[in-house]
Amino acid sequence: MKQISSKVFQISLGSVNVFLIVDDGLTLIDTGMKGSADKIFSAIKKGGKDPGNIKRIILTHAHPDHSGSAAEISRRLNIPVFAHYIDAALIEKGVGVREPTYLSPGIINWLIYNIFIKRSDRNIEPVLVEKKLSDHDILPIAGGIQVIHTPGHSAGHVALLIKEEGVLIAADLCANFVGLALSTVYEDKDLGVKSLGKAAEFKFDKALFGHGNPLEKDASQQLKNFYNKLIAE
Repeated sequence: MKQISSKVFQISLGSVNVFLIVDDGLTLIDTGMKGSADKIFSAIKKGGKDPGNIKRIILTHAHPDHSGSAAEISRRLNIPVFAHYIDAALIEKGVGVREPTYLSPGIINWLIYNIFIKRSDRNIEPVLVEKKLSDHDILPIAGGIQVIHTPGHSAGHVALLIKEEGVLIAADLCANFVGLALSTVYEDKDLGVKSLGKAAEFKFDKALFGHGNPLEKDASQQLKNFYNKLIAE
């Protein structure tokens, strides 16, 4: 686990990151692909925490690389799953991808799509979403986590602002490998860009992404600069 702030940690599963919030128990943000439970639990143990203390799962959206192990972890620990109500409808049916999706431009995105996404399983194990989230919800975790509905990549995508930690869990709002970039696929790219601008208006020093590296300084300004660049193109 990589410590991001006093209460927020990032766990890399290789192709995707998941996140852990340490407060009254543990909160797991996203769950990776199907079969990731043991890898997540192992990372938590190596970080000196007990995975048995996970109290809830919050899914940023339905895509299988984020929700694929939610059912297994929920079942093993008997804990609830949270997700935005729009994507919750898919998650409960075992549907991981809302079609159609559109590929972002660029050779890197083309390679990622054709190597990793095109032939991947679009379905997940269904799981009950006990807590349906909406824009502006405040979750009583770590001093208050604000739900920011950020559709575009997926209609029910959310970013999570941990205000007291100055951290935004941006998920697939965009990616950050060798600099900020659009996510590989979108249901609606223009809406996704608008959501990026929406999230950038909040104040946070650090931002975490489903794919790539964290921004650990001046993150809200960096996202705002990226948004301004996109709308100027």
